[in-house]
Amino acid sequence: MRIVFMGTPQFAVPSLDELITAGSNIVGVITAPDKPAGRGQKVSESAVKQYAQAHGLRVLQPTNLKDPAFLAELKALNADLQVVVAFRMLPEAVWNMPSKGTLNLHASLLPQYRGAAPINWVLINGEKESGVTTFFLKQEIDTGDILFTEKITLTGHETAGDLHDRLMNKGAGLLVKTVKAVESGRYNEHSQAQLAEGVELRSAPKIFKEHCNIDWNKPAHSIYNLIRGLSPAPTAYTTLNGKTFKIYAAEYQDEQPGIQPGGFLTDGKTHLKFAAQDGFINVLDVQLEGKKRMGIEEFLRGVKL
Repeated sequence: MRIVFMGTPQFAVPSLDELITAGSNIVGVITAPDKPAGRGQKVSESAVKQYAQAHGLRVLQPTNLKDPAFLAELKALNADLQVVVAFRMLPEAVWNMPSKGTLNLHASLLPQYRGAAPINWVLINGEKESGVTTFFLKQEIDTGDILFTEKITLTGHETAGDLHDRLMNKGAGLLVKTVKAVESGRYNEHSQAQLAEGVELRSAPKIFKEHCNIDWNKPAHSIYNLIRGLSPAPTAYTTLNGKTFKIYAAEYQDEQPGIQPGGFLTDGKTHLKFAAQDGFINVLDVQLEGKKRMGIEEFLRGVKL
């Protein structure tokens, strides 16, 4: 089959790599336009573009997916199948173009956690399992018929970064399996509507700054899940000495605080812990506004609380 691959961040790179390794015929790669990044505003290329160019693949970087010029270029690639991994929403003119349709790899067990940030929300909500799903795209986001899923068990201590890497690699293998099944015609489709009957669905909307602000009136375990679910990015935060204080890693302690939620205790040397509703959050890896990220002992050596 002639395959067009669509993706942008590092999460998509192993999928593209495994497709190539498996002998897939990748006739084009669609990725985000280059953009300035960092303090120097140096032009940055997507991880997928860098990989694709290193392997001699044709790259298209449309700013507008409905642009007639782009649609003409895409049609000229004459793809039998399109594969989408961590890209943006596609208009129907794009996803409905190939004869065999457009596949998507999603980092959750659909129909649970539809949306832009499934890895974060699975951990924030303290789920016991996660996984990856392949499905055919249709009009409403993340609602197409499911082809394959693969589950993983969660320990309750992973960060979003840890889970990202596990699902990135797990998804690459599942995607190759799915593409081979579509090519051979040996697959079954499962309706998400049927799977969702009688089930309470949780969504995974985009994370905004207000989601990251720690509410110390909540239970300690809930705050712990928020911290790991937002680490390393976009990162949970609170206020300390009148400045934004990001928390990348922590542990929770089930003991009555004896101080108001949001208050803290420290020996000024090795520990700093904040009171929650029913316990403490002992912070381990932090960053105060204007400072670099550091372990708690290094942080306490350089700041007076």
